[in-house]
Amino acid sequence: MSDLPVNLVLIGVGSSFALSGLFYHLYQEKQKELQKLKEIPLFRPDQNLLRVLQATPYRRLQYVAVEGMVQADGEPLASQFVPRRSAVIQKIAVEEDWKYWNSITGTWNSRTINRKETNNAVPFSLVSPSAYIPDVYVKVHGPLEAGGSFLERVHFKVRRAEEGLVDVVVQGLNGEKPVAKRESEELLCVGSTVTGFGEVVLEGGQVARLQAPQDGRQFVLVPTCHRSFIQRHEDSASMWKKLTALASITGTCLLAGFVHNLSKRKDR
Repeated sequence: MSDLPVNLVLIGVGSSFALSGLFYHLYQEKQKELQKLKEIPLFRPDQNLLRVLQATPYRRLQYVAVEGMVQADGEPLASQFVPRRSAVIQKIAVEEDWKYWNSITGTWNSRTINRKETNNAVPFSLVSPSAYIPDVYVKVHGPLEAGGSFLERVHFKVRRAEEGLVDVVVQGLNGEKPVAKRESEELLCVGSTVTGFGEVVLEGGQVARLQAPQDGRQFVLVPTCHRSFIQRHEDSASMWKKLTALASITGTCLLAGFVHNLSKRKDR
């Protein structure tokens, strides 16, 4: 460190402590978010949820988490690409990559065309995974409006364009040529575990409805159990905490080394 310029060492020290402050701020923000998530009441589709709803004014819970297994209310959707895979939400996207001739620059430029996107959904409910014959259902209302990456990608394929002699001539005249086509399919599968965050309203004796909250809070579906969802946020907070400690230790070591070298020079 004695060979390094003083300015470079001071920049390293300042950068380390600045990063430490930034990481600590992000850690605090994540901790606040985690605390808010832990304060949200958690329910499962069972008799306890019904008892709480019946005892609540207007039979409504403004913002809670409901963890359950996905079950189609009627005939489920069949996957287009994966045999024997059933779902309640299906998204199929087909995109094409093309190149077009730019006469000004004299080069081929790329562009992506979203040729087709199909969204299908059937009504579904969350039920208790431990119940052989479910007796409590939580219907999910407006799932396509919910936030969260709750779809599983079960198919993705890229097909390269094959050019023949005639195609090359035609493409040369048109100034455009296909490069590749990408197709993908995403599903919310029957039998998967989902945790929904939103408002729950009692519809009937054994049926509740999970929907977007009226108070403006976000309606979210996550494709995992509640414990795993909280664990991911805890891991994220832990990462920012470790980065804070690492940046602080780095800055302290640089500063201590600089002071030590400075004192040795004064002694000499």
